[in-house]
Amino acid sequence: MKHGTTGKTKQPIAWVVTQNNGVTNIAPFSYFMGLSSEPATMMISIGHKSDGSEKDTLKNIRETIRETKKCTICMVDEKLLEKMHFSSKELHSSKSETDEFNIVTKNIADGFPPVAEGTPSAFFCEFYQEIELKGSKTIPLVVEIKQQYIADEIIVDKQKFTLDYEPVARVGKSYALLGKRITPPTII
Repeated sequence: MKHGTTGKTKQPIAWVVTQNNGVTNIAPFSYFMGLSSEPATMMISIGHKSDGSEKDTLKNIRETIRETKKCTICMVDEKLLEKMHFSSKELHSSKSETDEFNIVTKNIADGFPPVAEGTPSAFFCEFYQEIELKGSKTIPLVVEIKQQYIADEIIVDKQKFTLDYEPVARVGKSYALLGKRITPPTII
């Protein structure tokens, strides 16, 4: 049994967009979380392909992001679930998931890789740090958020910064949606 994914609280999936040699790579990662608000950072943990070689995202981050220092992390809602799932298929590094699975992208932040069209929210990030975990099959990468995009249609209240969307999460081998929201009690 794999530990670390089955029994924990569901967390959203990072759909990471990188570019290398004119090829746009977009791949989902479920080991993803916010790390700090100052500096605004997130962590993505990236494994390897079935043959043991580096996944293109990791390779692109090591080769390209260290030069350009940039990637885009798209959040996924239910309408993007199928395309996100298909993009997890291993492809040769010369092939783009955007072409193979008809994932339309658009550039909305200068100097950063594009977002998947229809994404409810995206983070435009720069490489910050790689963490070595001896014996781990995954490589945690810390990225710093430089800009954020939020689709107007999911903003319910700009003053209270309330958003209405259900990000897709990974729970074991299944996907889940965030579900019911609960208003916390007032602290006196």
